Amino acid sequence: MPIHVALVNDDEIIVRGLDAMLRNYGDRVQIVELSASKPVASSVDIALYDTFGMGQTNGPSVARLIANPRVSKVVVYTSNFQPWLARETMSLGVHGYLSKSLSAAQLVEALQMVHAGQKVLSPSPGRRGQVGGDWPGREEGLTAREAEVLSLITMGLSNIEIAERTSLSVNSIKSYIRSCYRKIDVDSRSKAVLWGVAHGLRPDRIRIQGSPAQDAADAGARRAHLTA
Repeated sequence: MPIHVALVNDDEIIVRGLDAMLRNYGDRVQIVELSASKPVASSVDIALYDTFGMGQTNGPSVARLIANPRVSKVVVYTSNFQPWLARETMSLGVHGYLSKSLSAAQLVEALQMVHAGQKVLSPSPGRRGQVGGDWPGREEGLTAREAEVLSLITMGLSNIEIAERTSLSVNSIKSYIRSCYRKIDVDSRSKAVLWGVAHGLRPDRIRIQGSPAQDAADAGARRAHLTA
């Protein structure tokens, strides 16, 4: 039987991108819900929490997932791999702390290990970037980290607040901001906020039952079979 999984983040693009990443593994992982800024409402084996724009993984969002009686286990999917943060998050009762550098196959394997009762802490990604999923601004050339910083600017956070939320230094945040501005061709914070609002860098409030990506893949396979 496949593992029943809910995908969780505040941004619809993020949960849809993660859904698309896992679309070819429906026999092993069944996505039953995509939740953006809403509590998980389905009974699931695992809630996979993507940290994009969500701050430190030991915060209240993870605590609410752990306390949700419909969620059996919580797994964090992140690029924040400070050892102290990983240890503290796992100590809260999280069953997996997984790197965004994992391939789709490796991510599915880790979810299966968690479902089997193991606690999984994937190796630090080092300098490896995010492999799969999607994020706002990707089509404009923004990296996942640049898009995350820009989303937090759009939410009205200061550089110090962004640094605290992402566990990065203020100088690193300034560097990401400069590279963002070059890529989206703006020269001020106010223009960056306007760009972010226009390009979906705002929290959503949606709950999607099932997996749009797996449904589309299944429909495509059926059409191919009928025309063969």
